[in-house]
Amino acid sequence: MLTVRFWGARGSIPCPGPDTVKYGGNTSCLEIRAGERLIIIDLGTGIRPLGDWLLAHDFKKNGCIEADIFITHTHWDHIMGFPVFAPIFIPKNKLWIHGPVSYEEDSLETIISAQLSYRYWPVRASELAARIEYYQIKETSLNLGDGIQLTTKYLNHPILCLGYRFEYQGKSIVTAYDHEPFRNLFSIDPADPAYDEEAAREGRLAAAEENEKVIRFFQGADILIHDAQYTETAYRTHLGWGHSSYEQAIRNAVRAGVKKLVFFHHDPVHTDRQLEKIERNCRAKLRGKPGKPAPEIMMAMEGITLKA
Repeated sequence: MLTVRFWGARGSIPCPGPDTVKYGGNTSCLEIRAGERLIIIDLGTGIRPLGDWLLAHDFKKNGCIEADIFITHTHWDHIMGFPVFAPIFIPKNKLWIHGPVSYEEDSLETIISAQLSYRYWPVRASELAARIEYYQIKETSLNLGDGIQLTTKYLNHPILCLGYRFEYQGKSIVTAYDHEPFRNLFSIDPADPAYDEEAAREGRLAAAEENEKVIRFFQGADILIHDAQYTETAYRTHLGWGHSSYEQAIRNAVRAGVKKLVFFHHDPVHTDRQLEKIERNCRAKLRGKPGKPAPEIMMAMEGITLKA
């Protein structure tokens, strides 16, 4: 069985409070189970309650916790929960942390461990008791063992960011955040002094090609967890920030024949009431869309578990 449980679905910064109770205020953290294997996506603040749950269940049952952790990218909201992830302080636990090469010469280990320095935190990385190994990965396809196949895909974000596709026993779960549609970066206005007809044409073709690669990465997914921080109107005022709109997520899911689309990386300013309204509006629009079968759509919510 392939399942995903949401421990943090918020983007940018934690936002606890009375207006974010339903969908949650923790930043990104997913727990994937492929048979007996434990896979964690991202170390946002949702990793803290996940760690407590693992100690009360997996650790109690097995005497240790073993997990593959995949980091989408190293922006702070995706790694800031690591210092309060309780399993890192306990011997016998084994964690294999994978993620993209991130910034200049710094390794994945350097970036994550830097949070555990006295200027930020009272415990140093060298004092952690668990066995932790780091692996930098690129766009690739890997056999993780136990019948689990992993495919990674570079997404469009201001820093190198990977989407992950896990396949197990004929089922698939795909993550696609933080991601913005590729677009032509060259001027298309002939009146613009910077306009170059050939560059504009090449830019358009390159963007279309990259967007098509993303659709192929999504193709036929049972569950697609897609960046949806903005409404279409808000997206137009945030070009280049590396996030998508709900409408774009729906278009991608329909084109790729996805079965279930989960909106993820909620804007910190969106309240429960606003997210409920957006979900209703998206469902209403989707029902009237001709063409390919429409996916089931829903907002990511802390605590829910979905079966692929």
